[in-house]
Amino acid sequence: MRTVGVVTVGRSDYGIYRPVLRALESRDDVRVQLYVGGMHLVEGFGLTVLEIERDGYPIVERVDFLNSGDGPVDVAAAIGRGVIAFAEAFERTRPDILLLLGDRFEMFAAGIAALPLALPLAHIHGGESTEGVIDEAIRHSLTKLSHLHFAATKEYARRIVQLGEEPWRVHVTGAPALDTLSDFKPLSDDELAAQGVQLRAPTLLVTYHPVTLAHERTGEQLTALLEAVSDSGLDALFTFPNADTSYGEIVSRLESFAGENGRFTLVRNLGTEAYFTVMSRAAAMVGNSSSGIIEAASFELPVVDVGMRQRGRMRPRNVIGADGDAESIRAAIERAVDPAFRLSLDGLENPYGDGHASERIAGVVATVPLDERLLLKRFHDL
Repeated sequence: MRTVGVVTVGRSDYGIYRPVLRALESRDDVRVQLYVGGMHLVEGFGLTVLEIERDGYPIVERVDFLNSGDGPVDVAAAIGRGVIAFAEAFERTRPDILLLLGDRFEMFAAGIAALPLALPLAHIHGGESTEGVIDEAIRHSLTKLSHLHFAATKEYARRIVQLGEEPWRVHVTGAPALDTLSDFKPLSDDELAAQGVQLRAPTLLVTYHPVTLAHERTGEQLTALLEAVSDSGLDALFTFPNADTSYGEIVSRLESFAGENGRFTLVRNLGTEAYFTVMSRAAAMVGNSSSGIIEAASFELPVVDVGMRQRGRMRPRNVIGADGDAESIRAAIERAVDPAFRLSLDGLENPYGDGHASERIAGVVATVPLDERLLLKRFHDL
């Protein structure tokens, strides 16, 4: 039986992994083991390892390497500690193949650690572009470290080949997060309340992460965002940012902002079901999260994408771009909550997949020959 290792470093990837984990566990030819690290193990981010434990997936290693700092040097140091910690974990409990996802610096540490161990890597969500953050370089680096690639769209698959990857290694699967929506049932008001959420009026879902290539402007951009949200007159539900450079400033400001006004609520971690429930009921989404680009279209949810963090990604027509100033964000929110715009999204087709990505990913990971051909990569010239 083949052992498939899965690296998860935070809520952002775990919600995407869930349908993939279910698809893998439904097979009788693989055994799944999780390497859980990063934000999952930090109480300040909701200690989301508890969610994994509740789901019952086997955690073979807890890889703890983050500290409380959020400066550029702190992030660099965390990558270094992560490389060591993941390498030791992989050496102790080596899987036959390792599954990685996305573009987080914590995930990058796992990819680097696997390289000298000649551990086959399979990577989800390569070929995409986010020009405003260090994730752009990390994602493409993980592509070059990996031996199999699961792209969300044909365009992203083409980019992976453009990076020199052999076409046989690249599979167009769609985005696995969309698989969860096929049988998604919104939580009740009582179930939402148990998560600290009460939707009493039209509400904006706001998720804002640091723009790591312009982290020195975090305060300025956040001030503009908060001003525009306040001026909208709508309630707002804010979620915590990722553990990127300057995230502490965002958390501090959001805590103060929400504490001063009863219209606003701040939550550390909603969990996948509650997050999707709010997406299904929100007036609009505001911020710079990839979920606004990928998942929101399935809810026909208007999205205001702020700044350059997600610049370069394929945008469905529910997404309205806004610069990082208050006037631009305010105008975009007004358009997003206009009933005519919402009506125009009726029947919107999500370009990121058909809801069957996970079974495709599981099928390849479980059956691909783990031989010399897979491990010895050749640069594919166009």
